[in-house]
Amino acid sequence: MPGPARYTSRMIEALSHQREFELSDESATLALGGLVAGKAQAPQVIFLRGDLGAGKTTFSRGFLRGRGHDGSVKSPTYTVVEPYESVPGGPVFHLDLYRLGDTQELAYLGLGDYLSAGGILLIEWPERAEAQLPPATLEISLTPQGSGRKATMRAADPVLLEALSD
Repeated sequence: MPGPARYTSRMIEALSHQREFELSDESATLALGGLVAGKAQAPQVIFLRGDLGAGKTTFSRGFLRGRGHDGSVKSPTYTVVEPYESVPGGPVFHLDLYRLGDTQELAYLGLGDYLSAGGILLIEWPERAEAQLPPATLEISLTPQGSGRKATMRAADPVLLEALSD
């Protein structure tokens, strides 16, 4: 698969740095997505974990808006990938692997091309094909908490998580 070296060269370390955010509602999830978008540098692989309805696509919508995308953001549940190639700071590819039938489909979908583009990959349901994906630089797990949700972020490099505190 062409291009993964650009991603894996800075992703070998374990995701040993962690930060948690309490999100009271959908607006807070959108805001967190926008905050991360403003601090994330390409190339980046962001795994989004959580049950159905946990807010993964909502986070992605906030992320894309935070990168300057002003059009609609739809869930790639059926298309598997939605490319946003003209956003400032490099392309963003939003993948949803929930309906992936076979991990070999990733090659047919052009994963190598997305990796070669040097942008940011937002990957929902990465556990469906984790062995075929480059390691995450940032992992965000969304879980229910009270009437809202909690976002647990883990990263190999503490710089991004520290920047979210500024």
